[in-house]
Amino acid sequence: MKERVKVFDEKMHKTYEHLLGDYQTIRAGRANPHVLDKIKVDYYGSPTPIQQVGNISVPEPRMIQIAPWEKSLIKEIERAILASDLGITPNNDGSVIRLVFPELTEERRKELVKDVRKKGEEAKVALRNIRRDANDTFKKLVKEEVSEDEIKDLEDEIQKLTDKYVKDIDKAVEEKSKEILTV
Repeated sequence: MKERVKVFDEKMHKTYEHLLGDYQTIRAGRANPHVLDKIKVDYYGSPTPIQQVGNISVPEPRMIQIAPWEKSLIKEIERAILASDLGITPNNDGSVIRLVFPELTEERRKELVKDVRKKGEEAKVALRNIRRDANDTFKKLVKEEVSEDEIKDLEDEIQKLTDKYVKDIDKAVEEKSKEILTV
């Protein structure tokens, strides 16, 4: 019986992990190298993550520095950053690229918090869909001579898991919102 619940627990956990990954790419006033995670550079014809073509460091709280391993990649990295939705113009001195993050305005912080809450809500919807799928699966078990009580127990188990992950998501939304609103 437990293995039936475990499959859905893993799906819920992946949903939660995905949300946390999304939150890492949202910048909260200070430079975070994870904002570059989704940006790919054309490296000899294949799209390659920036982390694999250079060294990324944060020398100051609001600056990311990218030192490509090959000087010829500077233009490609700049092009990839400009094409992304980062909204930051890269500066280069011929050997390194610097991304200077401006202070977030109050208005922009509020927009980011709305976005954080929206992503949290989408994750909760995904959890509820997983719960619905689980309950549908459990109801079909009647044909396999599983008692009504056992099905009820499985549904209770799934509800507890859903509640746990909803609580975790609410906590993650709260923490990220606080991080963004902290000046």
